Amino acid sequence: MQNFAKPHAASAVPLAGVISQVHEDVQARQDPRPGIVVSWAVHQDEVRAAQRLRFDVFAGEMGARLSTPLPGHDVDLFDNYCEHLLVRDQATQQVIGTYRVLTPAQAKRVGSTYSDTEFDLTRLRMLRERMVELGRSCVHPDHRHGGVIMALWGALAEFMVRNQLDTMIGCASVPMLHQGIVSGDAAASIWRQVQTTHLAPIEYHVRPRLPLPLDQLNSSLEVEPPALIKGYLRLGAKVLGPPAWDPDFNSADLPMLMRIADLPARYRKHFLGA
Repeated sequence: MQNFAKPHAASAVPLAGVISQVHEDVQARQDPRPGIVVSWAVHQDEVRAAQRLRFDVFAGEMGARLSTPLPGHDVDLFDNYCEHLLVRDQATQQVIGTYRVLTPAQAKRVGSTYSDTEFDLTRLRMLRERMVELGRSCVHPDHRHGGVIMALWGALAEFMVRNQLDTMIGCASVPMLHQGIVSGDAAASIWRQVQTTHLAPIEYHVRPRLPLPLDQLNSSLEVEPPALIKGYLRLGAKVLGPPAWDPDFNSADLPMLMRIADLPARYRKHFLGA
């Protein structure tokens, strides 16, 4: 894995760990919410713990059809190139939340981002040198409160600033299952809403490789976006275009972009002290 900038010793809220190929202890960051510890995976067993959580959430809860070389784990070809951010329950050391982060250098090594497999990202080519991809976000069902996701976002924001990166992209999933029925109507309706309020400028628009068939769906439902998407939008994120259909994960994926410069002032102060 690539080396990244070490936290300054005088920092009041240090980066959650030093990521490197050298097997060294992670400097864990104690989140303000009691009982939560945030760190970056260094050892393979830590990555495996994140992959087990992902499998439980994506396959167990969402019914995703995962092609994985390791039973009970969500593993794909991007994992070995990513940095893995973990939230643990301090008492049990169980991994209860995770993100994976693909940096620009590692995206070059693997040949693309995961988002490239779902969207034509040609219009983002000028952003790639300082753009990371966020993915595989999930939280254990017993811990889905604001503290876990805020802890993850805080560590991500610090990581971005420390390493002089300014743009985050990712695919935000909308489950196809709505009120017990598998349908794209909810996703189409959410796209209609965010297209009106949070669409990025045209120079950043991307195209889905397997589009959700919007013209065949009912986009008039009064449904709220998933909590994670609402959180991204509150942080200043923009939607880059219509959703792709991901049949393996049984979801519609919205392409989203978030820039550090667009963080609202209250979140900049919370995450960065600025």
